[in-house]
Amino acid sequence: MNAEKPSAARQPRDAEPARDSEAVLRFIERFAAALTDAGMPRMPARVFVALLATDEGRLTAAQLAELLRVSAGAISGAVRYLVQVGLISREREPGSRRDHYRVHDDAWYEALLRREQLIARWESSAREGIAALGATTPAGRRLRETLAFYEFIHEEMPALLARWRERRAHVSNEAQRAGR
Repeated sequence: MNAEKPSAARQPRDAEPARDSEAVLRFIERFAAALTDAGMPRMPARVFVALLATDEGRLTAAQLAELLRVSAGAISGAVRYLVQVGLISREREPGSRRDHYRVHDDAWYEALLRREQLIARWESSAREGIAALGATTPAGRRLRETLAFYEFIHEEMPALLARWRERRAHVSNEAQRAGR
């Protein structure tokens, strides 16, 4: 089976101009740095953005290592992390021994859905902390505010995700009309 090359400058089928591979790599590094600043580990951030930046949204570990100019070991740990947090999935084609890693178009949406479940757990922990520390102590007041924030996010998340589904449909329709 022929492995596709991970060219950052791959020309899409719709005849757009070829991409500048160095500009793509600079983009990957800048976006990954922003994700790292937000708390994502550095190598998983680089792998995630590399997958976002490919037209197919799908590469092998070897392709990722070549594209990012890192070792296979670095890729292994990064994809393990990204699979665990649900930002990418591992796929294998029938008859192949190579895993492909895919970022799905709705990766952010799915990540927020999982975060909502996590926020519910944080709410429970905050309630436990308030009970243990006392609601009127300085620490208890901080936890009450933290709990109020978690409850607010938890309450608002379904409406926010519904609005995103509507906007995404609108954006998709606009792109189809524009012939993309």
